[in-house]
Formats: sequence, structure tokens, C-alpha cells
Amino acid sequence: MKILGIDTSCDETAAAVVADGREVLSNVVASQVEAHQEYGGVVPELASRKHIEAINYIVSRALAEAEVPFKDLEAIAVTNRPGLIGALLVGVAAAKSLAYCHNLPLLGINHIEGHIYANYMVHDTLTFPHICLTVSGGHTQLVEVHEGWQYKVLGGTQDDAAGEVYDKVAKYLGLGFPGGKVIDDLAQKGNPSAIKFPRPMRNSGDYQFSFSGIKTSVRYFVEKARRAGILVEGQNGKAEDTNPDMVTVEDIAASFQAAVVDVLVYKSLHAAKATGAKAITLTGGVAANSELRASLKAAATEIGAEVYYPPMNLCTDNGAMIAGIAYQKYQQGLRDGLSLNAAANGSITQRK
Repeated sequence: MKILGIDTSCDETAAAVVADGREVLSNVVASQVEAHQEYGGVVPELASRKHIEAINYIVSRALAEAEVPFKDLEAIAVTNRPGLIGALLVGVAAAKSLAYCHNLPLLGINHIEGHIYANYMVHDTLTFPHICLTVSGGHTQLVEVHEGWQYKVLGGTQDDAAGEVYDKVAKYLGLGFPGGKVIDDLAQKGNPSAIKFPRPMRNSGDYQFSFSGIKTSVRYFVEKARRAGILVEGQNGKAEDTNPDMVTVEDIAASFQAAVVDVLVYKSLHAAKATGAKAITLTGGVAANSELRASLKAAATEIGAEVYYPPMNLCTDNGAMIAGIAYQKYQQGLRDGLSLNAAANGSITQRK
């Protein structure tokens, strides 16, 4: 069974064809990074316009690469929640039009549910129930995943998502957009103990997150260091041996990342131990972070749990994960009509 999956939830126009929920026949993504770089973050209206420009081409290319014509598809799936409302509307409108013209069933998919499913597409040994940590620019959430793709949301961020904070910190440091990879790379060269940034809600006793405090602490530290003349600006800067108070961008990146990763790993392990889950999955754009992967894996080993994460092309937003989970929903008999609409918010525990 072949399904076309479409995702326009943020700043990437994505379409893919997946067979039987796991076999990726094509996975095409058009990035908008260059369009948003000068603004230091995603501009919603600009993202919507770029989706309009790209959507028809990306869908056509996904079908061509898969060598699957519309007549061989059995359904069309599209992210309709959560995300940037204008961006979502472009994908939903395209999917509805295609479903109508080709007389195909339509399924609206929760974007976070797609991320959760991504690991199942590549890991045959993944067991249920398991704990999923979804971390991206728009989401930070801990979910207990049961067979039949039933979910119990354990907790989420109370303010900024972890990926969003990475972008903001990169902006403070003049590193450009997006910030995730550049900070991860710089952190490998810095001292993670150089600056003691806070770990908000680490010991709150629940599964909620808060990252705005870390972001604010980094900003104040950077501003203070600049006023004091002790910040070595630019990547690969060298602190002067004659002044032990000098700090580098690498040290700030490493210390910031250590704080974020510490909280994410601690909460994930706490959830696994409390539920008895023997598998932890990591997904979303920040799942590509090398320190998070290594730290989570090391911590999980100590409690006898396995850690799974998807390949890079399934970490970031993509249509394959949407088509994949849509297959499971289709088998459960779920369908959406042409009245399907987009929503900026939406829980994975709710159908719409």
C-alpha cells in the first residue's frame, strides 16, 4: 500500500511516498534556510509564500522519484497540526485538492505523531511500550508510546522548545541561523564546565520542561562578558593565557549545551524508570545533536534500556514520517473528509 505524505508545518516543504508504512520510496525536502537566515529565525509569512512556490514541484518530484503515479496511490496524508498556521494551510489545501482530483482517501496527521513514528520505520527491534523524547525547534515533549499507536503525554515544555533556544543562543553569539549544528560543533571544542548555566525544572519531580531561563542566562552572560571585555568573539577564538577570566564562544556553546542536554536526559531516564520502559526513542530535529545522542545512550545503558534514534533525513521535518504513520491510521479505519482544516495546536491524544 503506497501513501503520499506531505508536510509544510514550518519552513520545509516536504513530500514522500512510503509503501506499507516503512519502505521509503522517495523523500523530498525543500529547505528555506537561506530565505530566513537574514532574519535570524523563521518568518511565518515568508515560510507560507515559499511553500506556495514549492509545493507542486516537490509533490511531483516525490512521485517521480518513487516511480509511482497517482493511480497507484491508495491515500494522501498531510500534516494538519500543530505548526505555523499559514504554512500548514498550504499543505492541507494541496492535499485536499489532490485527494479530490484523484478520488483518494485523505488523512490529517499530527506532526509530532509523525516524529514519534520515525524510529519505527527503521528499527525492527523497537518494543512497546517505550518512552519517546521529541525535541525540535517547535516541540519538546515526553510521551509514553503503546501498541496501536496510543499515547500518554507525560510532559512538555512550558515555554520555549529546546531547538528554539539553540537558535536564539546562536543569534546572541552571532553564529547565524539555524543554530543547532553550529552550536553542537563548537561545543566539541569548548569546556562544558566553564560556565554554570541553570538547569530549570530538572528536579521538579515531573516531566515538564522549561528552557527560557537557560536562554536568558546565556544572553545576560554574553552581554556582561562583552561589557567586561572578556569574551573572545568569533569561532575558533583563543582566550589569552594572561587573563584567566577570558571566555570563548566555544566555552559558552559547550556550557549551554551541557545544561540543555542534562535536563533532557535526566527527565527521559526518570520517565523510563518510572514506567519500566526498556526502550527510549529520540526524535525531532534536535535528535541529530551528537551530545544528546551520546549522553542519552550512556545514561540508558546504566538502567538496562536501549536508545533508538532515526537517520538524519528522518530527524528533521519530512513527508516520509507522515506517510508512515498514516499507513497505521489507515489500517485502523481512520479517514478525513475534504472538510479537513489546519490547526496551530493539537494534542497527539486527540483525533483532530
